Amino acid sequence: MGNPPLVLFQNRAPYMSPRGFHSKREGGGEEWPKFNKPLSTLKMASCFSPEQSRSPPAIPQPTPSLSQFKIGLCQLSVTADKERNVAHAKKAIHEAVEKGARLVVLPEIWNSPYSNDSFPLYAEDIEGGSSPSAAMLSEAAHNLKVTIVGGSIPERCGDKLYNTCCIFGSDGVLKAKHRKIHLFDIDIPGKITFMESKTLTAGETPTIVDTEVGRIGIGICYDIRFQELAMIYAARGAHLLCYPGAFNMTTGPLHWELLQRARAVDNQLYVATCSPARDTGAGYIAWGHSTLVGPFGEVLATTEEHESIIVADIDYSVMDTRRSSLPLAKQRRGDLYQLVDIQRLNTQGAN
Repeated sequence: MGNPPLVLFQNRAPYMSPRGFHSKREGGGEEWPKFNKPLSTLKMASCFSPEQSRSPPAIPQPTPSLSQFKIGLCQLSVTADKERNVAHAKKAIHEAVEKGARLVVLPEIWNSPYSNDSFPLYAEDIEGGSSPSAAMLSEAAHNLKVTIVGGSIPERCGDKLYNTCCIFGSDGVLKAKHRKIHLFDIDIPGKITFMESKTLTAGETPTIVDTEVGRIGIGICYDIRFQELAMIYAARGAHLLCYPGAFNMTTGPLHWELLQRARAVDNQLYVATCSPARDTGAGYIAWGHSTLVGPFGEVLATTEEHESIIVADIDYSVMDTRRSSLPLAKQRRGDLYQLVDIQRLNTQGAN
């Protein structure tokens, strides 16, 4: 017959909840006998093959060197002067570290104006070693012994341009590079039109990187709208998702916080975003509001539109608590749906 269903009887009859049977007389007074026979939601879920809801199976989170630390989100003003932008970002990184940050995140396109006209002019050859922006990030990470998610800059590789985030370990070594997967091509009549694909090429690889402050999944701005990417990162054992991003004055008020909280609560992990500060005289006006969201979807720290450095606490033990209270991974219906990580499958097939 299986487990009995969840039923609720009216009046004085007992009802059964996941905690067991309870009853109470209407209007107060003497309680009816309680039957301590708890339901096991985990047992109920086991027959639904939750492990099959991820293909390949989900990877457990690794134990990071630091499970409690401070994160710094540097919401920076950006000008047309690249040399000034690089020096300004360096100063902000130092200030965040002085405030205790062990992980520092920069905004999307922090060394250049955000425009299709500017991307080719400000693009740097990261792989060829001709990138003053990446060189500064590497030096800062090494000298300050801090992990840096370096926002994003326009990258030139051969005849292609990318919107690229560099991640440096506390030894100053480039640990990973994420090229924006989903290009920002939108047309909202009377509001905003922007086509990144006019100049930029889409990246082809999800990026997840192990650092001393945990396993971090990387997305850039528009990537946050695609929950599949965040789900893949969670299935790969991510503790934290970082999205450098520059939402605009149309979508920012409606979607910026909503999407961050959705990615966090759906996957029960931390989400950090970092935007440029708002410049009302720029061709593209950023929303700002850099934010850290916890694994329960709660906003832990945020700011307004102006230049600001947020330093906030991350504690990965909170994730364990939330996942224990809401054991979603053990309740998924692998008999009904499945998330397929194509890159991992192809890698396994090649081996």
